[in-house]
Amino acid sequence: MSESQTTQAWEDNAPSFGHMLHEGVDLSHKVILYLEEISVSFDGFKALNKLNLTIDAGELRCIIGPNGAGKTTMMDVITGKTRPDTGTCFFGQTIDLTTMTEPQIAHAGIGRKFQKPTIFENHSVFENLELAMKTDKRAWVSLFARLNSEGRDRISDTLKLIRLDSESDHQAGLLSHGQKQWLEIGMLLMQEPQLLLLDEPVAGMTDDETERTGELFKTLAGKHSLVVVEHDMAFIEQLGGKVTVLHEGSVLAEGNLATVQADPRVIEVYLGR
Repeated sequence: MSESQTTQAWEDNAPSFGHMLHEGVDLSHKVILYLEEISVSFDGFKALNKLNLTIDAGELRCIIGPNGAGKTTMMDVITGKTRPDTGTCFFGQTIDLTTMTEPQIAHAGIGRKFQKPTIFENHSVFENLELAMKTDKRAWVSLFARLNSEGRDRISDTLKLIRLDSESDHQAGLLSHGQKQWLEIGMLLMQEPQLLLLDEPVAGMTDDETERTGELFKTLAGKHSLVVVEHDMAFIEQLGGKVTVLHEGSVLAEGNLATVQADPRVIEVYLGR
């Protein structure tokens, strides 16, 4: 990929990896995300129905629910892709996400990872992290300037965290599916987001890759807040913590996995037994 093509690729992907400004996030109440009475309708279908949800700072929360429960629409609202018909969505105490664009929300400190990894396949693993590093994307030359020691250390630490340090010089397109997922997570982490939204992150992974991903997420929790939408119950059990069940656009149940699995309402609408 040429320099101009890389620049264009970055522009195409920039909303997913925007700058992060953490100073403006007021976490004085220890809550990083508030969704209150959020409703969204599409051609008469109510995708979200007065949804109320709060995520604590540093929390690792799993979201489950049947197809059509509103999981993707919820993340679309948080990231500015979809505007709610009614309700409020706040990042910390003061940042009203419903008034912001997708790049502004990414800039504020929210990173989103979709199910299919988006990486620069013709570049090395190291270069992918370098391209994702927080910088002024209006100054394109900075993407190709020589890294200082601090930047190299940050990339090195991230490579170790996502367990790709031995793949640093390898072409990203040659990585396994699981490794590509880790690389994209690493690219998000280079932006130092406070909140990560992760959509079915272990879909298509081997058992070993899934276990390693769970270990990574538990390591990230505390320093970051994570919202994981997932169907793999074994993976959710590995993560532990609180589980929220969505159904017909609202919260049906919350608690640890064992509690929600035993809830008759959840059994009826989701687990099917």
